[in-house]
Amino acid sequence: MHLRKLIRLTLALTPVWSVTAHALTGVHPTGVNVRSTGPTSVFITFQGTAGQKSTDAFWCGDITVPANTVTTFNPCVPGTFFGRLPPRHNLAQPSGTGGATNLTDIMTIPSSVARRAYQAAQAGAKSSFFYVRRFVDDAGAQQFVAVTCRMAGGGARVPLALMNVDSYFKAPEGNRPVYLLSEQEQSPEIEARIFYNGSGRLKGRWEVVMPGDPEPSPEDLLSEASLPVEKRTLQRRYTVLDRIDIFLPPTGQAYIPGPPVDRIPTTAKGPYKILLRIEPTRDKEGDSKTTTGVVRSGGLAGFSLPVLRYYVGSPEEVTQARQKIVTGTLPLLLPQAGRKIRSEVPLDFSWGDIPGAEIYRLEIRTDGETLLTALVKPGVSTYSAPPWLREQAGQKLFWRVQALEKNNTVLGQSQWREFAIEE
Repeated sequence: MHLRKLIRLTLALTPVWSVTAHALTGVHPTGVNVRSTGPTSVFITFQGTAGQKSTDAFWCGDITVPANTVTTFNPCVPGTFFGRLPPRHNLAQPSGTGGATNLTDIMTIPSSVARRAYQAAQAGAKSSFFYVRRFVDDAGAQQFVAVTCRMAGGGARVPLALMNVDSYFKAPEGNRPVYLLSEQEQSPEIEARIFYNGSGRLKGRWEVVMPGDPEPSPEDLLSEASLPVEKRTLQRRYTVLDRIDIFLPPTGQAYIPGPPVDRIPTTAKGPYKILLRIEPTRDKEGDSKTTTGVVRSGGLAGFSLPVLRYYVGSPEEVTQARQKIVTGTLPLLLPQAGRKIRSEVPLDFSWGDIPGAEIYRLEIRTDGETLLTALVKPGVSTYSAPPWLREQAGQKLFWRVQALEKNNTVLGQSQWREFAIEE
């Protein structure tokens, strides 16, 4: 065959894996150990993402190109699709220092995907599968990058990551969404129960949000290791109650003692929030290389850490509120009766939970009409009003909360309480 014809034929048969001007330069780590019988979270850096926007991510059992290859086509083998990354777990965001442009991604594998991968391996497929993230540039061209997920146990060879955190008051009457304390009353002990993968050092601190402090943002409630490096120092800090520095063996479950009860403040009236803040630690299994260095990711979490709420009032207020809870009458906490709220301050409503409620209905009205109705699930006991409610500044406003059963029968309700927004 003529040499020119042979060259043209060879080029025609060679797959083109990257043809756009804004090709990604890589991903790290290229492969990770993941739990085969439950969820896993891993810190991943997609490098050189200038001009690219990530649209979605998914898992599949096999791919048609080598892992860590930037391709212009979906590399998943048909029939091996395991599932997509749920929006609630998508914490990917741009990152980079010194002119670098990367994408920080917290890959959280749901239990359903791990189960499908395990079943496929039992049926004779490989014991590894792939996480694929899709990118699109301004011209609409697509690129895909795959990371190998090697199934293992949940022990020491898996990145140290929190899978679930539950903090609570160790009170005789059990845990409540908002705990009620009178002034100068000592708080019950606090504890956090954590489920995790991997093994290693867990560092952090207990902090308290005092009445009048700025509210924590969604990023403030994330584990520090779940953020890009340049954003970690931007998390808002609050009053430190106690430090945490423990070693977690590869057992998957641990209890973290709370701060000493004499450090939990109860001197001023109002709502308090206790936060569990987790700091990044060195974890070889979870190291991720950016274009400017290695990122520490030990102790990451693919979700917001829980907030422990309590309310401090006068002894009379707290006694009445506790009695109302016992009798099924719903107690209102904030805003207090007759309170005038500054227009620039977030307008938050909170109340005490009562047993048996399936849903709570918050109503806000003027003398003549209902302005807002909101449904809030049990266990939250708080609601942040939308900004447009501030347009009612200067008017007399009233609010109440009803606790409803499954058939919308009113189980308990509060009285109407007056408040106002300053002009």
